[in-house]
Amino acid sequence: MITIRKELFEDIDAIRQINEEAFGQSLEADIVDALRVDCVEFLSFVAEVDGKVVGYILFTPVLIETDGEGIEGAGLAPMAVLPEYQRQGVGSMLVEEGLRFLQETGCPFVVVLGHAHYYPRFGFEPASRYDIRSEWAVPDDSFMIMIFDESQFSGISGVARYRPEFSE
Repeated sequence: MITIRKELFEDIDAIRQINEEAFGQSLEADIVDALRVDCVEFLSFVAEVDGKVVGYILFTPVLIETDGEGIEGAGLAPMAVLPEYQRQGVGSMLVEEGLRFLQETGCPFVVVLGHAHYYPRFGFEPASRYDIRSEWAVPDDSFMIMIFDESQFSGISGVARYRPEFSE
């Protein structure tokens, strides 16, 4: 059985291992470690199978800047599952729980830079439909948004800016 819960201090080593194994490098794990130290609004969940942490998802603040205005929401990154537990629904459960939590707590939107064939199943759509673009040069179909609160989002367009740890 898969259980989703918020990250605990004792999960930190397992989370680093999950990110390193899932991505085949340490870049994402290093970003997560830096965010854990510097980002107060850090929101993360883990997936457990039989008491073992096998998956991880992180949400951090993203600001959409537009003509002197802005609106803060969340960015989903990274989401990782140990290779031997992939394609078993672990990642989907992490995404669904994170999105449910953010929507219930009043987050107006979530952006993701990810697989164009994976994230639309959760309701993400190309951010370009709302004249929102990433701060990085990325393929249009890979930068997506899910809007929870249309009233807060009305008239907003511009550049989505992630935490500086993602660019360092």
